[in-house]
Amino acid sequence: QVQLVESGGGLVQAGGSLRLSCAASGRTFLWMGWFRQAPGKEREFVGAISRSGGSTEYADSVKGRFTIARDNAKNTVNLQMNSLKPEDTAIYYCAAETTYPGSRSVYEYRYWGQGTQVTVSS
Repeated sequence: QVQLVESGGGLVQAGGSLRLSCAASGRTFLWMGWFRQAPGKEREFVGAISRSGGSTEYADSVKGRFTIARDNAKNTVNLQMNSLKPEDTAIYYCAAETTYPGSRSVYEYRYWGQGTQVTVSS
């Protein structure tokens, strides 16, 4: 059975850093991604990474501040978030398995974690 479990969320001041992790079990995936959903807003793409780690995609709003990395030995994907802003406050979700490499659409990922809360105070 496939399971994605996120960890690492919390409260941080603006300008600070957090590192999220997503542990996958049940199988490995070609592409894995991170999405986020702020209160009252739709879930939006944050970033995605290929199995090798050689290909990544980022939303413009996080490019240069967030970095995705994979540890295939542990079947995990991490999201390093630096220079955090209050507008980064959201529930962050790990996603896996998409037919379209590097997809940015919530509709094109089959598996989802339960999410982890990230709150950035000003």
